[in-house]
Amino acid sequence: MNQVMCLEVTASSRHYVDRLFDPDPQKVLQGVIDMKNAVIGNNKQKANLIVLGAVPRLLYLLQQEASSTELKTECAVVLGSLAMGTENNVKSLLDCHIIPALLQGLLSPDLKFIEACLRCLRTIFTSPVTPEELLYTDATVIPHLMALLSRSRYTQEYICQIFSHCCKGPDHQTILFNHGAVQNIAHLLTSPSYKVRMQALKCFSVLAFENPQVSMTLVNVLVDGELLPQIFVKMLQRDKPIEMQLTSAKCLTYMCRAGAIRTDDSCIVLKTLPCLVRMCSKERLLEERVEGAETLAYLIEPDVELQRIASITDHLIAMLADYFKYPSSVSAITDIKRLDHDLKHAHELRQAAFKLYASLGANDEDIRKKIIETENMMDRIVTGLSESSVKVRLAAVRCLHSLSRSVQQLRTSFQDHAVWKPLMKVLQNAPDEILVVASSMLCNLLLEFSPSKEPILESGAVELLCGLTQSENPALRVNGIWALMNMAFQAEQKIKADILRSLSTEQLFRLLSDSDMNVLMKTLGLLRNLLSTRPHIDKIMSTHGKQIMQAVTLILEGEHSMEVKEQTLCILANIADGTTAKELIMTNDDILQKIKYYMGHSHVKLQLAAMFCISNLIWNEEEGSQERQDKLRDMGIVDILHKLSQSTDSNLCDK
Repeated sequence: MNQVMCLEVTASSRHYVDRLFDPDPQKVLQGVIDMKNAVIGNNKQKANLIVLGAVPRLLYLLQQEASSTELKTECAVVLGSLAMGTENNVKSLLDCHIIPALLQGLLSPDLKFIEACLRCLRTIFTSPVTPEELLYTDATVIPHLMALLSRSRYTQEYICQIFSHCCKGPDHQTILFNHGAVQNIAHLLTSPSYKVRMQALKCFSVLAFENPQVSMTLVNVLVDGELLPQIFVKMLQRDKPIEMQLTSAKCLTYMCRAGAIRTDDSCIVLKTLPCLVRMCSKERLLEERVEGAETLAYLIEPDVELQRIASITDHLIAMLADYFKYPSSVSAITDIKRLDHDLKHAHELRQAAFKLYASLGANDEDIRKKIIETENMMDRIVTGLSESSVKVRLAAVRCLHSLSRSVQQLRTSFQDHAVWKPLMKVLQNAPDEILVVASSMLCNLLLEFSPSKEPILESGAVELLCGLTQSENPALRVNGIWALMNMAFQAEQKIKADILRSLSTEQLFRLLSDSDMNVLMKTLGLLRNLLSTRPHIDKIMSTHGKQIMQAVTLILEGEHSMEVKEQTLCILANIADGTTAKELIMTNDDILQKIKYYMGHSHVKLQLAAMFCISNLIWNEEEGSQERQDKLRDMGIVDILHKLSQSTDSNLCDK
């Protein structure tokens, strides 16, 4: 039965295609019209016609000089209908070079044909399989589309939709901006057609995103005597459709983040922020709640005042807890298709909630406490760390990282929930973007006041972090070495020995010559923490003294910043504090000359660090101090000290 059915469909489809080749133009036109009626809403029929080669023939007729305008228009309509089917249909159309053919069609004088071409282009460009670049290949296309904006409300709607879908990143923004997008689209915000207003608004949101040039221009644009920000504010009032409220809020958010509107401007504090909080309510549809929360997270991310205002608006922190419970709004629960859709997309809600919690808790201790005290919050985050979706895992790690900036929470909630366990699991094999945040959080968990430090060490963290220091990614190298530095702070000898053994001296010296200044500074910090307390200093210097002195010499001779040299002199001061280790300095004339040089340096911080070295070397109560003092006196150190005691800097003087 099925096979018979299939043959019938193919036979009828073949009949449609055959008619496109009829010598009588009238019959061809009728054939195209019949085809149009046959494919509407029928994906099976669309696929058959594509397989049977209808597309090249339709494109040929569309481009033929001899074809009537009516035939060309009907061809464009059928092609648009075929594009409405599956992504595979769109791929087949692209393979037949449909875009250049349709763009060529836009040069026609006939408006109905132009609109049909634009409608089809709109459908193709809004498909995820179409590369945006195809809009920019021919430099004459964008200016031509700008000129067509004035032709009809349909050209306005479709062209704005094409722009907002094809504007990805700063290069595209610049091209559209330079061709007058702002001036050409601004007046469409007052169009009588809702669809035109909406597409124009979407255009502005993609043009302004992370773009100071566009955003600064938008602030001063007048439409019918009113400034654009005022128009956006009107569009986010409660009586407007939700889609319009959300998109206007995005425009204002992006302009604010790009520095064109102040964070304390009333249009942000009293209009945009409350509108975005409203979008988080469980009455809203899933995608509205996701977009509302993500946009709000982006708006408040850098500004502690906005974080405080948001945290006390409409019980937002409690409202976000519902993101983990109700994927569907109350009204949608009656709609079985909607419910199914929402259950499949519930992970997007969790991701959005984590993002917003991370932004809310970025700076303020009280807000962090409120978030953590929200029902089962820590359990939810910990569960998020092992979700299958990478995006949810990343958002959960970011949320945890934001909360881990709190000393109070590190000592309490993080301890009660043994957060370090799932975190160590996340670090085993995660993509770089997760690793960067997770390792940064591990740095916080390894601070000396954090009770998680012990169990983390027992679970193989040293090897894991030493591995990170070998990463290609500088951010991971910094975090690996930073975490080791925190681990070594006031640690017992065994931990320090473990770190040195796992890291290996070769790797330590590789890091000391790293091109990334942050890596170098953190490695010096690690070395300084390893070389603290006398027995440890003597122990490490007895096994690694020669290499460490070499590295110190290299850094003091190299082209390094003041901060780097100061850290290095502090390491020398620690070595000078050792009982046997100080001999490594006293027997090294080269290093002694360097210390003397830095005592006379023009930078006070370097002078102070060099004096520390000297005071540790000449300390009276230690064996051999007399000989050391004599040697330094012969080198002329005392004369420098006399000179420095007349210094205007009180710190230097006292020292």
